[in-house]
Amino acid sequence: MPRYDQGPPAFYDGVETRLLDDDLVNFIVQMSGATTTSNVEDYAKCAAAQYALIRGYGFARHVRTNVYEEGGIWRGDAVYTISPSLPLGSQTIDAEVIVAACQDNGIPTV
Repeated sequence: MPRYDQGPPAFYDGVETRLLDDDLVNFIVQMSGATTTSNVEDYAKCAAAQYALIRGYGFARHVRTNVYEEGGIWRGDAVYTISPSLPLGSQTIDAEVIVAACQDNGIPTV
């Protein structure tokens, strides 16, 4: 996860969480001051990792993220599965590791 030490400050304007199924969660994030889509994707990943920990799970797998920007406001619509053990797939995350990285980079979680 990259550091965001350069450029204008990012403002993390909130996360909306929607449980789609027992282990499938939708995260709607909004921020301003983002410079790339990866800033918004990282915000959603931080929310997903913290949510997994809150629910007592240790892992998540990225399903998809859609990012769009309008008038300087960036929004992300991300879907993750959460699980107690490492799920199959190439886009898996260890929730504790990601939450620690988010804290180090000043990206808020849920």
